[in-house]
Amino acid sequence: MITEKTWEEFRKTGLLLLVNQFLHIFGWAIVINVSEEEKEKIVSAYPARVKFRGFDNKSTSEAYKNVSKYMTDNSKQLLQESEE
Repeated sequence: MITEKTWEEFRKTGLLLLVNQFLHIFGWAIVINVSEEEKEKIVSAYPARVKFRGFDNKSTSEAYKNVSKYMTDNSKQLLQESEE
């Protein structure tokens, strides 16, 4: 089963930052460009080589909170899918 999701949905879960934390180890990141008019609308996404490593505490804490919320909201479905 595959359910296509948007970059906006992925970003709101906090998973984009977590994935990028891992990718930063290797000097990579998934970069997103947002619309000038609609700050939440992602207009493109691509992998890139980067020199920076890590994120500020505020961004990291917010992402962890969002991931925790995602896990709380989806834990039953995730468990069910893993058992199928």
